[in-house]
Amino acid sequence: MRSITKEFPGVKALDDVSMQVRAGEVHAICGENGAGKSTLMKVLSGVYPYGSYSGDIVYQGDVMRFRDIRSSESQGIVIIHQELALIPELSITENIFLGNEPTKFGGAIDWRAAKTRAVDLLARVGLGDDPDTAIKNLGVGKQQLVEIAKALNKNVKLLILDEPTAALNEADSQHLLDLIRGLKGRGISSIMISHKLNEIEAIADSITIIRDGKTIETLDVKADGVNEDRIIRGMVGRNLASRFPDRTPKIGEVFFEVKDWWVRHPQTAERFVCKGSNISVRRGEIVGLAGLMGAGRTELAMSIFGRSYGQFVSGQIIKDGETVQIKNVSDAIGNGLAYVSEDRKVLGLNLLDDIKRSTVAAKLSKISKASVVNTYEEHSIAEEYRKSLRVKTPTVDEGVAKLSGGNQQKVVLAKWMFTDPDLLILDEPTRGIDVGAKFEIYNIINQLAAQGKGVIVISSELPELLGLSDRIYTIFEGTVTNEMDASEADAETLMRSMTSKKRENAA
Repeated sequence: MRSITKEFPGVKALDDVSMQVRAGEVHAICGENGAGKSTLMKVLSGVYPYGSYSGDIVYQGDVMRFRDIRSSESQGIVIIHQELALIPELSITENIFLGNEPTKFGGAIDWRAAKTRAVDLLARVGLGDDPDTAIKNLGVGKQQLVEIAKALNKNVKLLILDEPTAALNEADSQHLLDLIRGLKGRGISSIMISHKLNEIEAIADSITIIRDGKTIETLDVKADGVNEDRIIRGMVGRNLASRFPDRTPKIGEVFFEVKDWWVRHPQTAERFVCKGSNISVRRGEIVGLAGLMGAGRTELAMSIFGRSYGQFVSGQIIKDGETVQIKNVSDAIGNGLAYVSEDRKVLGLNLLDDIKRSTVAAKLSKISKASVVNTYEEHSIAEEYRKSLRVKTPTVDEGVAKLSGGNQQKVVLAKWMFTDPDLLILDEPTRGIDVGAKFEIYNIINQLAAQGKGVIVISSELPELLGLSDRIYTIFEGTVTNEMDASEADAETLMRSMTSKKRENAA
């Protein structure tokens, strides 16, 4: 890609960006949120067609002018977006061949041939599920494999993966990385965008670093002796001596407690997602919740926040020494609770809204009179949060769908900070965002704690919990198995408590 420049109204997303990918290599693209990584790949794959940008795409010696995704796929360039392009209600086979179905004489779809071919493709990506299985019945890791099977069906030569492991657990992530190595062995080139720098260091042959829409440098991983600190320095333009900002906690009395909390699974009545859980939070304290995927962390958080998950059975919520009844989300907000969900694009934001409406959405009553919203105040408050949280956007009238992941997360935080909560529950608050944006969000969390608010942080990254929390609870199969001061914990201790029951820990 030579001198690629792409502009949106009021924003130059890419400014004279150039990069080279060698045949048969894994080439990583790193940069902070909003640096232009995804935009660059959308140019390459034809999402942004020729004519909407300046510069040249040179592929196998020829200048390409892709009109759309079909024209790039016809050349063997296939992109897998962070938000997977699968239809949940359709089967694996139907998704793999969607828009590219094998046909019989006369034009009818040859489903027998499609299923036979699907079995072969699934075997190549190491997925043994029945090809008639509906996508909605697969986990995210398996859905990623279906996307790669789709790409193989299109005779992929250059595979683009945008944050492929962002929503995967460690085992699924490792399987996917092994698969990418296997594709490399067959001569397939890959471009990978990821914020997980340890994975980049492990799998990439070369790395192009983009900052503020410009190419900063390209590194040869082996020749240049690249490590995570070196990548970070290129991404943010400075060394991050500490991944976590300094903080001197000022922890007060216990003000929030959950006691003997029992919740059933929403579809399976005999299964409990919370089993007698007990947690407490002090003012000014950051409490971590650690557990493997499916352990019940999110289920606990959502059931506390207005019983928005599962079937409540029994338990108490005590706030400031008094039992409070929280039967819905409105009750939760009214009692000073806020919840930033792990899926900002589905449960955190309305992607059709602009930034200013998203910022005030959780408590319109603060800026309304006789049910009429004061639009001047709405704009003023959104602008104040834009500046204080450093949201990268020219105006709060911009749609939230156009923001990068890190900036969308800041808007979600602004929305709940606007409600002035006493307790803020953050579910995977830094998932899919870069180290620079993470540092900014850590600062925001610390500021909230310094104001005397309680913060619960759910994270799959143990170093994050250890670096951020004052105290950590571990959860296994819906049960709180351990509680420890973060200063006395380590990753091994946490993992032991996350993978065994309480009685086993006691033993």
